[in-house]
Amino acid sequence: MGDDSEVRSAARELVDAARALLDWEEELGGRGMATEHFVIPEPGAVAAESQSESESQSAESRSESRSESRSESRSESRSASESESESASESASESASASESASASGSASLSVLAEQAASCTACRLHEGRTKSVFGRGGAPALVAFVGEGPGYHEDQSGLPFVGKAGQLLDKMIAAMGLQDGEYYICNVVKCRPPQNRTPTPDEATACSRFLHPQLELVQPEVVVALGRAATEGLGLCQPGQSGWRGRWGEWRGVAALATYHPAFLLRSPEFKRPVWQDLQAVMRRLGRPVKRGS
Repeated sequence: MGDDSEVRSAARELVDAARALLDWEEELGGRGMATEHFVIPEPGAVAAESQSESESQSAESRSESRSESRSESRSESRSASESESESASESASESASASESASASGSASLSVLAEQAASCTACRLHEGRTKSVFGRGGAPALVAFVGEGPGYHEDQSGLPFVGKAGQLLDKMIAAMGLQDGEYYICNVVKCRPPQNRTPTPDEATACSRFLHPQLELVQPEVVVALGRAATEGLGLCQPGQSGWRGRWGEWRGVAALATYHPAFLLRSPEFKRPVWQDLQAVMRRLGRPVKRGS
């Protein structure tokens, strides 16, 4: 309380001196007394005003801080969103690259197998070989067609199913609606048997070290065995078993269907209709539209 009285007393003295000065200025023609009276503030009011200004500044500081925080939050949110978008884009790109890489790797591995088959001497078929006949078509593929062995034209060209039987097979595939890259064609044995005879079981066994990894690299959803020799070579029926055509089985977990060989159809065209029914069953298994007619 003593301090407050001293402050008020000092303030009054200052006010009195100021009034005297102003009166003196007025007498000299100066500005004179102010229109507003001096007010001596209470010490508590001064403290309250100071506190109010402090709180106001604090509130402004908090407001600016919240504003900056929201701005930083929105910036971080946009940054996170852009980062997620870039990550998703990179993931899709990596996925596409992985798919392309897998396809390229499969093709490269098939090329290696083809080179190995070209120099194979595991069975007597290599003795009359002009060219080994490995395969043609896309990899991976929806459907893999497996015949029994190369004929004369295939032995000369190094490609499977290029003679009259091959031309018929191409027409059958086109009628199924399969496009280039969706199918793959190969044979159980990679060298031509003499006089186009049926491959023997030991010859098929010797060549299985190429056929099995070949089909695994092609990764078909359905395997179509063309003829009895291919059906037996893939383990879809026992030697001499009857009723094998049109029967579904599995080759290493892959759906497989046996049907007649195109060469047989050239000799016996009356069997084209049941073969076409087999191919329609393949398309249904793939979930593809089934064409009518033959």
